[in-house]
Amino acid sequence: MNDARANTSIEIPFVGRWHYSRAEMIADGIVHAVGIVLAIAAGSAFLALAAFHSGPGEYVAAVFYVVSLLTVLSISLAYNLWPISWPAKWILRRFDHAAIYLLIAATYTPFLTQLHTSALAVLMIVIVWSAAAMGVAIKMFLPGRYDRLAILFYLAIGWSGVVLAGPLVATLPPASVMLLLAGGIVYSLGVIFFAWKGLRFHNAVWHGFVVTGAGLHLAAMVDCLVISRF
Repeated sequence: MNDARANTSIEIPFVGRWHYSRAEMIADGIVHAVGIVLAIAAGSAFLALAAFHSGPGEYVAAVFYVVSLLTVLSISLAYNLWPISWPAKWILRRFDHAAIYLLIAATYTPFLTQLHTSALAVLMIVIVWSAAAMGVAIKMFLPGRYDRLAILFYLAIGWSGVVLAGPLVATLPPASVMLLLAGGIVYSLGVIFFAWKGLRFHNAVWHGFVVTGAGLHLAAMVDCLVISRF
């Protein structure tokens, strides 16, 4: 039995292993469960309403955001609650970290589609999705490497939209802009707790920021694609 555990521990790189108390695991599971339930409820209502107020391209982008959000939360739940001694946890870690890139790109797309006549917006979509694809490839094929650099890469892609701040502010409803900005700030502040490994419940707090940031961005989409069009 001890030999089997030793072999298992060798298969999982050190950076892929961590230890949390039972209370921390329960708290993290609750945060994920609340996030998934809210994402399903709010996301379904949003898509149902957006179907009557948005164009085909806008609606596809909205669907992709909701699907990406649910994918991120579901994979994160599986990864964070999976037993630490199982090699599958290391595989889930790849998908968990890779899915973040998809969510960032999927968040940008519905807003960038509003800049219909901007060639820069099209270029921005290409750049964001190309960067996200590169990030996914690194996480999937070079797991455990460049983890610290990846945090900066997440933030860089997430805030890359500032280059289109002028056109976005001029095009999007004021409430959408404020919600979009607030979501970005919440995500960024959450990174502090993600990196604060010595803080008890830091993982649950970090995921709480993720759920809140995603909720603010979903609210921004609701305002942009539904409320502002009544």
